[in-house]
Amino acid sequence: MDGLDTATALWWAVVASGVYHGVNPGMGWPLAVSAALMERSRGSLYRALTALAAGHLVAMAAILFPFTALLFLAEWQREIQIGAACLLIGLGIYLLVNRRHPRFLARVPPSRLALWSFLSAMAHGAGLMLVPIYLGICRTVETDAGHAAASDLMAGNAGLAVLVAAAHTMAMTLSGGLLAVGVHRWLGLRFLSRSWFNLDMVWASSLLMVGTISLAVAH
Repeated sequence: MDGLDTATALWWAVVASGVYHGVNPGMGWPLAVSAALMERSRGSLYRALTALAAGHLVAMAAILFPFTALLFLAEWQREIQIGAACLLIGLGIYLLVNRRHPRFLARVPPSRLALWSFLSAMAHGAGLMLVPIYLGICRTVETDAGHAAASDLMAGNAGLAVLVAAAHTMAMTLSGGLLAVGVHRWLGLRFLSRSWFNLDMVWASSLLMVGTISLAVAH
C-alpha cells in the first residue's frame, strides 16, 4: 500500500471513529432527545447537538494539539507513537476492568451540554483513540525534517490536527444527530430501552485493538 492509499485509509478511519462515537449513547445524543422532549421544541434538539459537537471538538483538539509540538522532533516520532499506543491500551484495559461511568459527569447540569460533552469525551478516551490515526496521517506527509523549519512543521501538524478533529466531530454529529432526530420524531424513547445495546465493552475493546495495531505498525 503506497502513501496515498495509506493516507486515504487513515482518513476513513477518522470518519469511522466519528460515526462510532456518534451512535454510542455515551457520547450524548440521548441528552439532545431529552432536551427536545422536555422543552417540546425541535429547535432544542439541534441546539443540544450543537453544544455536544462543540464540546467534543474541543476535547479532540485538546488531545491532539500537544502531539503537534512533539512531532516536529522527527527523530522521536517512533517513540511518540509507541507511547501513545501504550496509553491507549492501558485505558482500554482500565475501562474493561472498571465498568462504572465517571460519577462527576452526573454532576454537570443539563444546561452545560458542551462542558458535559468535553468531559465525557476526555473520560472515555475518545480523543486518545484518534492519536494513533493522527500520527499515521502525519507520517504520510512528505517532510524533510532536516531542512524544514520547526515552526513550519508544527504549523503543518497543527493544521492536520484541526482537520482530523473537525472531520471526526462532523461524522460523530451527523450520525448521532440522525439517531436523535429519528428517536425524537418517529421511534420514541422506548426504542432505546427495547432495541439498543450496551457499547461499553465494545468501546473498551476497540481502544485495545487500535492501540495494539498502532504498536505493531510503529517502526
